[in-house]
Amino acid sequence: MILCVCNALTEDEVRAAARRGAPCAEVAYRSLGCEAQCGTCLCYADEVIAEERAKLLAVGAKAA
Repeated sequence: MILCVCNALTEDEVRAAARRGAPCAEVAYRSLGCEAQCGTCLCYADEVIAEERAKLLAVGAKAA
């Protein structure tokens, strides 16, 4: 699913950036070679990143 229309970024790309350590949408976008344009997607992108990072923490907690 397209998450950012301005940059044609998919939700999967943003999730992958979060798994690589991006803490927020702005950092995720930069890691993907772009930046937010209109800003409409930022709230949802931050939610997606928070969700993905929470999953990583849960997996880390189970492994410990």
